[in-house]
Amino acid sequence: MQFKPFTVLAISCLIGILTWLSTPPALAVTQIKLFDLSYHDCPPEVAGGTLPNGSSTIANCFLIVGKAENPSGKMVVNADVFGRIYDAQGNSVMENRTRLGAIPEVPPGISDFEIRISVSANLSLPLELKQFKATGFTGKVRR
Repeated sequence: MQFKPFTVLAISCLIGILTWLSTPPALAVTQIKLFDLSYHDCPPEVAGGTLPNGSSTIANCFLIVGKAENPSGKMVVNADVFGRIYDAQGNSVMENRTRLGAIPEVPPGISDFEIRISVSANLSLPLELKQFKATGFTGKVRR
């Protein structure tokens, strides 16, 4: 059975259009600037069960707070927060770990955020917060 060139072209175009229409939009990563960072002790209702991963030592709970700038014009969901934290002697508080938590939602523009961290109680204060940033998606990410 032979197809005419026009028929092949028409079928190819139809398949292309249907594929294009059924493909979900690509979700691009949105970079979020974090600034005006500080930290404070967790309130008692948040501080419960604060042990660093795999540790039996006593830990301190802190809330890192600051401002997040979302330039996308769309809501960003589940933005991963990355940064480095050092103690008063310049020792890394979370060795080999730069992902510190997540912000559930970051609206367009500038908004407040907070994440909870636990650090070993034997580290000296104050903590130094460096190289903080966040990345997220403007839509639900399917898993």
